[in-house]
Amino acid sequence: MKITVDSNIVFSAILNTRSNIGQLLTIGAKHFDFYTINLLKIEILHHKNKIQSITGFSNAKFNKIFNLIISKIRFVDERLISDDTLEKAYSLSYDIDEEDTMFIALTNHLNSMLWTGDKKLENGLKNKGFSHVVNTADLYDIFITEELKRKKNNM
Repeated sequence: MKITVDSNIVFSAILNTRSNIGQLLTIGAKHFDFYTINLLKIEILHHKNKIQSITGFSNAKFNKIFNLIISKIRFVDERLISDDTLEKAYSLSYDIDEEDTMFIALTNHLNSMLWTGDKKLENGLKNKGFSHVVNTADLYDIFITEELKRKKNNM
């Protein structure tokens, strides 16, 4: 299953790799193909000091966790997304949160599911008939089911 990951998911995983989100991104990569936009790396590094002040991470620990998380995600160059796809994404996001336009566009470009922890975005998109959204709880349920299948098959 292809999953487009938005900013809040990656930030959450960096803040707590042991959370369900952290587990999904690190261990779940066996079951899911995670994608996001190149700009997300820049956004994370822009907020590095804030993340370190929240977590108390040293530079070395931040870099280790950052590299672990981003190693599980395929980064897509935004320039590959067509203008038409961008316009459609903007029409979905402009009155919810236009900062999520690129993630919606990538979701459409890849024909994937958008994984977000932003309830306003999730509900707003679903209200507009955009059903390619998944939340952490639903994705974690899929992950557990897949892990149980894998363990059963390895017995």
